[in-house]
Amino acid sequence: MSPRIRWLTAAAAGATVAAGAVLVTGGTAEAGTISGALYRDTGTAVARWVAANPNDSRTAVIRDKIASQPASRWFANFNLSTIGSEVSSYVGAANAANQIPVLTAYAIPNRDCGGASAGGAPDLGQYQNWINAVAANLGNRTAIVILEPDSLALQTCLSAGEITARDQALATATRTLKAANPNAKVYLDAGHSAWNSASEQAGRLAAAGVANADGFYTNVSNFNGTSAEVNFGKAVISALNGRGISGKHLVVDTSRNGGASGDWCGDDNTDRRIGTYPTTATNDGDVDAYLWVKPPGEADGCKYAAGSFQPDLAYSLASTAPNPPVTSSPTASPSSSSASPSPSSPAPSSPSASPSGSVPAGAGCTAVLTVASTWQGGYQATVKVTAGSMVTRGWAVSWTLGNGQSISQVWNGTLTVSGSAVTVRNVSWNGALEPTSSTEFGLIASGTATTPALTCTIS
Repeated sequence: MSPRIRWLTAAAAGATVAAGAVLVTGGTAEAGTISGALYRDTGTAVARWVAANPNDSRTAVIRDKIASQPASRWFANFNLSTIGSEVSSYVGAANAANQIPVLTAYAIPNRDCGGASAGGAPDLGQYQNWINAVAANLGNRTAIVILEPDSLALQTCLSAGEITARDQALATATRTLKAANPNAKVYLDAGHSAWNSASEQAGRLAAAGVANADGFYTNVSNFNGTSAEVNFGKAVISALNGRGISGKHLVVDTSRNGGASGDWCGDDNTDRRIGTYPTTATNDGDVDAYLWVKPPGEADGCKYAAGSFQPDLAYSLASTAPNPPVTSSPTASPSSSSASPSPSSPAPSSPSASPSGSVPAGAGCTAVLTVASTWQGGYQATVKVTAGSMVTRGWAVSWTLGNGQSISQVWNGTLTVSGSAVTVRNVSWNGALEPTSSTEFGLIASGTATTPALTCTIS
C-alpha cells in the first residue's frame, strides 16, 4: 500500500474571495497541551466553490459539514520571495480572529520521493532559508505547524547519507521555528498506524530531533480510524520514552477517517467519510488535537488531479456524516490572551473584526455580526449567537437591511425577508444552546457591507 500524500503545490495557494459557513469547533481544551479554537480559513477551495455554486444540490451539505470547519493551510510552493508574506497574512488573520492557525510546511527537497507531489526546495540550504522566512512570520501566539508530511515515514528513495542530511534539516527547522515563536507547536511526521512500526517510527523521530519538537502527527491524507491512530501514537510515545525522550504528544488527521480505511487513494472510494470534527478538546492527555490536515474534497491524484477540489468527493465524504457540534464561543489559548500579533504579522483587512451592537445578555441571547470578506458589489458575514443565562430551545436574529442590500444566501439558519426587515432563525440542530454557549450562521449579501444593530430573541 502506498501511503503517499498526492498533493499538488498549486492547490496550496491562498485565495482572496471567501465564502462558506463558520462554525467554530474546539472551544476550551480538555486534556492535551493546546487550548483554544482552531482558525477557519475563509479563502479555501471549498469555500470558494460554495460561494460560486449556491444552487447546486450538493452545496448545503458541503457548506455545513466541510466549509464550516477549520482545516490546515498548506504552504507547499517554494518561493523565497513570497513565503514570508503568505505566512504573515494567514497567521495575522488567525490572530485577528483570536484563533489558532494550523500550517502545513511542505517544501523539503525530494518530497514524496518524486511521486505525484514531487517538488520542494532545490537543496537543503535553500530549504533552511525558506524555513527561516516561515519562522520569522509566525508571530508570538499559539500556532500549530505540521512539519513536512511523509518526510520521515517515506524514505525509500534516500541513501543513508541523504537520510542523515534530511534528519539534520528537520531538526534545524524545528529549532528555528521554536526559537522564533516559543508558543508555536511543532509536530514531526510519524506516518500512520498501517505503515512503519511504532518502534521504527520512534527511531526516525528521535534522529530528526523530535526532542525539540512538541511531538508528532499521524494519518495525514490517510483513512485509518482515530482509535487505531491514537493507540499507534501512544505506542510511539512509549518507544520515545524508552529512548529517553519524554513529554511528547500527538495530533491526528481526522479529515477523512470516518468510513472505510485501506488503500491510500480516496478518489475512487465512495466509502470514505469525514471523521471527528477538528478540535483541541480531545479528552486524552497524549493527544493535543484532532485536525483536518488534508482538506476534505481535495483529490489524491488517482481519478482527479492531486490537490484539486472536487465537489463530488466532498459530497461523498460529508453526505452521511453527522452535523457539526454546537460549541461555545472561541477562546484564545493562554499564551495568546495578552500577546498582540507580531509586528511582522499584521492582520489583514479581511476578515475584519467589526461587530455590531448587541442586545443585553440576561436570560435572552446576544448576536454579533462580523464582516468576513468584501468584494465589489457584495460581502460575506458571520453572525455569532450566544445564549444568556438560560438554556434556549431556539433563537431568532433580526435586523434591517441598508439601502441597496439584499441577502442571496444563508447557512446554518433559515432566512425570512419582508421588505427591508430580515430575520434568521435557527435550523433543527443548532437551536438548543446551553447557557453562555454559542453557535454561528453565515450569509452572503449584495451591496455595501455594514454592521447593523441586531436583535436576538429566544424561544
